[in-house]
Amino acid sequence: MVASRPGSHKSKELALRLLSALVLIPFALFVVATGGLVLAIACAIFAAIMGYEWARMTASPIMPATAVLAAICVFAAYFGDWSVSFIALLVSAGLIFLIHPSRINDRAVAAFGVFYSAGLPLGLFFLREGTWYGQAAALILMGTVWASDTGAYFAGRGFGGPPLAPKDSPSKTWSGAIGAMICSGLCGLIAAGLLDASRISWLFAGFAISIVAQWGDLFESSLKRRYGVKDTSGFLPGHGGVMDRVDGLGMAAVFCAGTMALVAPLHGLLGLQAG
Repeated sequence: MVASRPGSHKSKELALRLLSALVLIPFALFVVATGGLVLAIACAIFAAIMGYEWARMTASPIMPATAVLAAICVFAAYFGDWSVSFIALLVSAGLIFLIHPSRINDRAVAAFGVFYSAGLPLGLFFLREGTWYGQAAALILMGTVWASDTGAYFAGRGFGGPPLAPKDSPSKTWSGAIGAMICSGLCGLIAAGLLDASRISWLFAGFAISIVAQWGDLFESSLKRRYGVKDTSGFLPGHGGVMDRVDGLGMAAVFCAGTMALVAPLHGLLGLQAG
């Protein structure tokens, strides 16, 4: 029996990642550009899958309940506002905590899973549907995070160097993190040109998006290491699970939606004021 070469395995994995991206990226761009009910349904489906993956990763026996409640929390956003979604999250987390047949620590983890799996899609939904120019904000965010991921991948592979987080994700390097920030900063400058907005503001916005996205990725890596899993599922060939793919994007979406909601002057600085 001939063992496969490590190089061929990496090439196959990269090919799978590219094929998945060819399907996922047009789909994501379509639903975000469309917004409204289409986006709400897509985000609810993603939340359900992530709820399933969270329960699978943590070996929770109430997997269907976690998935269904996460989807309901996200879909409720279409009919309400921030407060409605937050109340739905609290109620759902409380229900999971009460019905989980295990120790109090496991109950708390399961309850947090609802917040996590529903919160990331909610961030994208509220960023897209906000009182600012949501379509541009959400599409630019997605492009910036994808550029950050790409920059991190190729800079890390090309330059190597010391790991960014040796304990949780030894494959991620400082060179990759810097490459990610450079690519995101360039995306910010491109966005400033397209929107005729402050270049300095968008440059720092690009840096901030990259930092938050990378932190979200590291947080996900620490969770998987804690529970001893490589991937949260096998839904996406080459990527693992949905949660593995959208961890950084989701965290960045939550950060951007919250910042835009709390700091109104940013709408004008970034050229995203509602027309």
